[in-house]
Amino acid sequence: MTDVMEQGGSIGHVTGEYGADQLQVLEGLEPVRRRPAMYIGDNGIKGLHHLVEELVANSVDEALAGYCTEINVILHPDQSVSVRDNGRGIPVGLHHATGLNGLELAMTKLHAGGKFGGGAYKISGGLHGVGLSCVNALSEWIEAEIHQDGFIWKQRFSRGPAVTELTKSGTTNRTGTWIRFRPDAEIFEKIEFRADMLTNRLRELAFLNKGLKITFEDERTGQKEEFLYKGGIVQFVEHLNRNKEPVSPSKPVYVMRSRDDVEVEIALQYNSSYQENILSFANNINTTEGGTHLSGFKTALTRVLNQYARKAGLLKEKDPNLTGEDVREGMTAIISVKVMQPQFESQTKIKLNNPEVEGIVNSVVGEGLGTFLEEHPSDARKVIDKALTAFRAREAARKASEAIKRQNYLENSALPGKLADCTERDPSKCELFIVEGDSAGGSAKQGRDRRYQAILPLRGKVLNVEKTRMDRALDNEAISSLITSIGTGISKSVHLPGGQEDENGNGNGNGNGNGNGKETRFDINKLRYHRIILMTDADVDGAHIRTLLLTFLFRYMAPLVERGHVYIAQPPLYRIRRGKTEDYAWTDEELQRKLRGIDSKNVLVERYKGLGEMDADQLRDTTMAPERRTILQVKLEDAVKADEVFTILMGDKVGPRKDFIEAHAKEVKNLDI
Repeated sequence: MTDVMEQGGSIGHVTGEYGADQLQVLEGLEPVRRRPAMYIGDNGIKGLHHLVEELVANSVDEALAGYCTEINVILHPDQSVSVRDNGRGIPVGLHHATGLNGLELAMTKLHAGGKFGGGAYKISGGLHGVGLSCVNALSEWIEAEIHQDGFIWKQRFSRGPAVTELTKSGTTNRTGTWIRFRPDAEIFEKIEFRADMLTNRLRELAFLNKGLKITFEDERTGQKEEFLYKGGIVQFVEHLNRNKEPVSPSKPVYVMRSRDDVEVEIALQYNSSYQENILSFANNINTTEGGTHLSGFKTALTRVLNQYARKAGLLKEKDPNLTGEDVREGMTAIISVKVMQPQFESQTKIKLNNPEVEGIVNSVVGEGLGTFLEEHPSDARKVIDKALTAFRAREAARKASEAIKRQNYLENSALPGKLADCTERDPSKCELFIVEGDSAGGSAKQGRDRRYQAILPLRGKVLNVEKTRMDRALDNEAISSLITSIGTGISKSVHLPGGQEDENGNGNGNGNGNGNGKETRFDINKLRYHRIILMTDADVDGAHIRTLLLTFLFRYMAPLVERGHVYIAQPPLYRIRRGKTEDYAWTDEELQRKLRGIDSKNVLVERYKGLGEMDADQLRDTTMAPERRTILQVKLEDAVKADEVFTILMGDKVGPRKDFIEAHAKEVKNLDI
């Protein structure tokens, strides 16, 4: 989560001539430094970690080519990072066309590399030859050490250009590349590497490349981890399902086949949860927006399960087909394809666009899954039964949703526990405060700016949707009010990387994959407030309600979290009164600091237990007024990790929850006892 301090601003009027002389030509790596977001996504925490991922991806490409078996990643105390492999090493010989050595060429020239069909790599995640040069351009300094042909070669660069010559510094009996760099503080908002973000990606890569050993070391803390998975993506699915109850089969279904120079790997398993969890990868790249490999998988899955259900008599002739949403409920799946000439949507490679891959994945999954169902009728029956239960729940949810729409909540906003709307109709200017209880809701309504601030006091207990089907969730008064007020509708699917809804893959059971059922849809364009602010008490109960709300938003309105529309209000913990003056403290540390700075005589410190103890003016001045408040923006930095945490905290298994609490107990602040 991110602190957001809000201040006003303006854009000045630009004047001046615009002619040929005003056109600029950016040379060398200057385009990367001017517009880093075009190459690494942003200049925040994701972009920072993307630099490491680019280097690791180069090493993984060496592994795909059969020349690398081990990769080492090290975080150093000086904010630098090392990535080392035992591959062939970047070529250091003379590149005759440019007069540069191979290392300097790869480091300083965009679109230079061994992945353009020259025979060095058959399968690669790098397409545009900008990965290594991007890291160089955005680094204060970068050092390269190449072990090749029995010698060690070194060269240093700074913000692009080489600052030393390539030198031979000794002999060696190993091969490989060792890159160490420190990101440029002139580019990045904050240079602070997070071990968990890196280890999650490194673990992912080890799963995707069975037998590849990846080690991680954080010299700042002494943390060391090793990732090596001989079972590949089968172990990946088991890892994702480790805190859930498997339904079928006992071991994940695994399909691996090559066709027309495309290698397809699929592993899937159903669990007792109500969400789907599908991760898609192309050449080891996490395609967070899916693409043709994902749509091919979904279409085949729905078609094959409908065909089997009808053949086995589990679906009668008069019964409608199961939709994609039905057959994916509770499913965890990994889709990994290796493509010789992948076509991605952008340099950040979030979506695979190769049209031929869709048909290949469709065919491979259809054949492999069909064979499994025929050979394992007991498992097949469990899967179909789960899908049929999901179908019945979806129908009940649809009816409940229609009932919610018929109830005109917005015209009855004066009723206790219902929405007090704002007068502004531009959603980008509006914010919704979700408040627990009528008492806090009353203070919030009085303290708000009714022009653009709406208040929704929650009535009744918020349901734990992690343990509840959608139809029951829609019967919950607090959740139904929330859905109506926000306006977007809900989506049943977990919006994990690659988990977005398919466009047509509902299947009609006749082999063509063109279904006629409609899946639950979420429409971001109907969002009524661009800021949804959770404002709960600063105690254990308030934290629990906030977690329940976040669980609901993540499971059923995930795009709101992904796009930064969800915030957490930060009401003060203490009020400090001395005579007629008042001050506030948000933490115990801040309270002690402020008390040390004033005369302790006649000082009264009040500990707020709930928002209801604050009058309207206090709530407005400390928590609601944009010019004075601090709010936390909820960001989805790692959807897989978020899914795991919500499963642990709100799921059925007690053991993982106990382990989580014990592991993170020392991180707790402001514990309410």
